[in-house]
Amino acid sequence: MATLTNRTALVTGASRGLGAGIATALARAGASVAVNYVHSEAKANSLCDALASEGARAQAFRADIRDEADVQRLMREVESAFGPIDIVVANATGDQQRMSIEEQNWQAYLQQMEFFVKSPLLLMQAVLPQWKARKFGRFIQIGSEVVELGNPKFAHYVAAKGAQLAQTRSWARELGPDGITVNLIAPGWIPTERAFNATAEDRTNYLAGVPLPQSGTPQNIGDAVVFLASDAGSFITGQKLAVNGGNTLE
Repeated sequence: MATLTNRTALVTGASRGLGAGIATALARAGASVAVNYVHSEAKANSLCDALASEGARAQAFRADIRDEADVQRLMREVESAFGPIDIVVANATGDQQRMSIEEQNWQAYLQQMEFFVKSPLLLMQAVLPQWKARKFGRFIQIGSEVVELGNPKFAHYVAAKGAQLAQTRSWARELGPDGITVNLIAPGWIPTERAFNATAEDRTNYLAGVPLPQSGTPQNIGDAVVFLASDAGSFITGQKLAVNGGNTLE
């Protein structure tokens, strides 16, 4: 079993859904976990309380990870509470409204890019000096299978997720000599709070094409994050790991 004892992890957008599952998996693997949120303070604190009841170390930190000053403050607060950050999981996301090409505008693209390209950049820049000095760091992006599927009426989101994957690969090549790994996990459709509008028919239609015909869980994503963050994943970088039951075969 992978262990993260004596490691500190920051998970953005971790108060619910995939982020909460990732934070839980990291904490159960032994890491001290900074649970970032921007709106859901009660849910973030509830998650931390639940983890503390299991003997894990977790604390909630509010910050808008699209804002440079907020990111810098967040890093200082996390380091003050837990010490140097070893692992960053860029998970935070915003609204994902479907719209036709006719309905889309450039602002819709920029809103997605702020979460999936700008935010990871701010996070990486904040930890990079320390990581280079220590010759160690684990940066894990949470992407999506939509880059391969090309979902219709979703080009603004798909394009930003594609840019996130390209960013991951470029960073991996640049930072490998410094002992820093950069990878991306691409989940399939996993029912969380964000999927509240999905119908039973939606789920049936999606699963019809999945080789492992069942819905994934946040724990599936959390387990993959723990693997890449641990010593077991130390020789893996620049990769996209699809955790989607085989829905995309590459």
